[in-house]
Amino acid sequence: MTNFIAPLVSLIALEIILGIDNIIFISILADKLPQQQQQKLRFWGLGLSMILRLVLLAFIAWILKLDQTLFTINETHFSGKGIVLILGGLFLIFKSTKEIYNKVESHNADSQPLKKNNSFKQLLFEVIVLDLVFSIDSIITAVGMVKELWIMYVSVIVSVLVMLLASQYISLFILKHPSFKILALCFLMMIGLSLIAEGFHFEIPKGYIYFSMAFAFLVDIIQMKSIKPKNTNPKH
Repeated sequence: MTNFIAPLVSLIALEIILGIDNIIFISILADKLPQQQQQKLRFWGLGLSMILRLVLLAFIAWILKLDQTLFTINETHFSGKGIVLILGGLFLIFKSTKEIYNKVESHNADSQPLKKNNSFKQLLFEVIVLDLVFSIDSIITAVGMVKELWIMYVSVIVSVLVMLLASQYISLFILKHPSFKILALCFLMMIGLSLIAEGFHFEIPKGYIYFSMAFAFLVDIIQMKSIKPKNTNPKH
């Protein structure tokens, strides 16, 4: 049994890391809803993500076929997985750009947030679309790490439970510090670009993306801490 502990823990950690972008996307969309519906969207979004991945694992043979070449254009091979990643990347870039535009425009116009224009079902559908993209990528990655199907099932369930616990805190943090929302949206745009690149067989190591965003996050925190005392100094 000890032989399975290391791959199980490694796969759970990987699933959580790969799920960070999913959590951020859901957290940003949840902020567009009334407060009483925000937790509901996070629960259903991540819950459906877990169900979708478990169902896809049941069709693991079909999922693996998505990695096979469907057609070739100018010596570039396109597979089912590649097409899904390209479309998912374009969707993620479109949504992130749109959110940044809406935030900047609404701030400049000094208008109210656009929460009333978004329905729960519409946002849940957008979450499901992105869940499908991340799920296929996650499962093919998991197959490359382990061979035992039960390890994949356990890692998916545990990682989604961890993400459910973390999602509320991440949402509250983004809501409390609006500047981090722009940073998170830029992170999602980078993920979208990496998905498109992967669809064209140009692999961008995820570690580079996560490191750069962690560095930007650290700089933003330092800036926030350095500005705060200036606003709290008493006037003489």
